Amino acid sequence: MNKPTQHNVTMAQTDTLDEGRRNMMKLTAGASIAALGMSSLVANKAFAATPVQMTQEWDKTFPKSSQVDHKKVTFTNRYGITLVGDLYTPKNATGKLAALVLCGPFGAVKEQSSGLYAQTMAERGFVTLAFDPSFTGESGGEPRNVASPDINTEDFSAAVDCIGTQAHVDRNRIGVIGICGWGGMALNAVAIDKRVKAVVASTMYDMTRVMSKGYFDSTTLEQRTAALEQLGEQRWKDVDAGQPAYGPVSLELKGGEPQFVVEYAAYYKSPERGFHPRAVNSNASWTLTTPLSFMNMPILTYIAEISPRPVLFIHGEKAHSRYFSETAYANAKEPKELMIIPGANHTDLYDQTDIIPFDKITNFFATHLA
Repeated sequence: MNKPTQHNVTMAQTDTLDEGRRNMMKLTAGASIAALGMSSLVANKAFAATPVQMTQEWDKTFPKSSQVDHKKVTFTNRYGITLVGDLYTPKNATGKLAALVLCGPFGAVKEQSSGLYAQTMAERGFVTLAFDPSFTGESGGEPRNVASPDINTEDFSAAVDCIGTQAHVDRNRIGVIGICGWGGMALNAVAIDKRVKAVVASTMYDMTRVMSKGYFDSTTLEQRTAALEQLGEQRWKDVDAGQPAYGPVSLELKGGEPQFVVEYAAYYKSPERGFHPRAVNSNASWTLTTPLSFMNMPILTYIAEISPRPVLFIHGEKAHSRYFSETAYANAKEPKELMIIPGANHTDLYDQTDIIPFDKITNFFATHLA
């Protein structure tokens, strides 16, 4: 793929999403969209696994860099859940350095996109920490494969706690990068956590918006009510069974899926790109009641309170999810910037290193964590 020319836009310059894309993305019920890790499309059920032991071998979806030191770390969030992260430090680091905390996408693990971002930014002089959210990957929490906008927001602040105790970190120079669904969580966390000095949201999803309202806010009140009634009935089934039920394995395509679902599968299911056995989107599914805590909790309500700290939004021009960043950009206060990557789709910003604007991200943090 040829490297595109990157350009920055204001809201006035942003192209209007065409009606065809809107029609493609209008689905019947918002809760059904993200509950199963964006698209759980087959009948085979995936069950929760016992939390794995922390691995020590290199099992990332990207090559190990010779320019950074890597080690596993554990830390505990405010709810007492032990989280596991990968700490990347520039080789031969001296003194106190700026640091970055990273997580995402929704349904991914630190061995995928967030780890790639973390290692790349460590090569550029930052101490970085990519972590697995609560209930997923190598991190603790029961039941497995459940998400919470509250707990997962807290996970970011717990990661800030952790990185701020590292020997080579200046705790007054900490930034955050959130990818996809954890881009929204990152913005929510930074609005709360004033210790963070700057934030980047890459190919961002507002998970509370898409679960509660559907794509392009197309879910009607009747559909929302029906979804909540269905979730209530599922709770009865879970309590009677004594354990949560899980949806079909994510992204097992049968043909005829929307293009954005095909793009997700091309990343998460391909060993050549992003498949990882611990990732919900690669090899499992969310609990069926995961949407409940997202339905009444809009996580970007206080996005304006990130200011006066800077925020950089990065999104692909062709991404089905682009409108999430455009809305967030409109609601944020200065200093803010929206970078649209020409020709890029949503998942290109997961792992396509010739497209991800690492130079821009580096300059952003070098300036604002100085």
